[in-house]
Amino acid sequence: MSTQKKIFKLELFNTLFILITGVILHFLYEWSNNNPFIGTFSAINESTWEHLKLLFFPMFITTIIGYIYSKKIVSNYLCVKTKALLLSLSFIVVFFYTYTGIIRANFGFINIGSFIMAILLEEFYTIKSVSNYLDCNTIFWVGIWIILAILFIIFTFYPPHIGLFKDPITNSFGIYNKK
Repeated sequence: MSTQKKIFKLELFNTLFILITGVILHFLYEWSNNNPFIGTFSAINESTWEHLKLLFFPMFITTIIGYIYSKKIVSNYLCVKTKALLLSLSFIVVFFYTYTGIIRANFGFINIGSFIMAILLEEFYTIKSVSNYLDCNTIFWVGIWIILAILFIIFTFYPPHIGLFKDPITNSFGIYNKK
């Protein structure tokens, strides 16, 4: 089986895993009776920032699995996946604030669609870019993942009081619901 086909199969699995896990993470905090530990990696409110966790943490898992799986067939998997993550997270934020700014409304079905589009964008970028075979500095890219994971955890409890972190339903910030 060619390298491209192996990566395609891996990314197809990743797409399904991220989509299903992301949907579960949307509700998991509430299902856990607002368990703070669960809240560190699942959405605790309806803020844009919290919805980014729905993509980040499932993708974190699939990237670890994919890196282990693909290490012998491609040398740049981690670099490509990190860039794809940054691209897809940026897409969600830019798309959300653009469409809500234009139509002055927030629709759940459009948000779900943008989540799916972000996953597909991330997977498309990975499949197209991983064949470049450029070496990468693994430590640098691992550092980006670690920094983002730490930020997601810290900002769950102590978010900056700006729009990205504001729950539009309760007008609160973070797990402690500070207004």
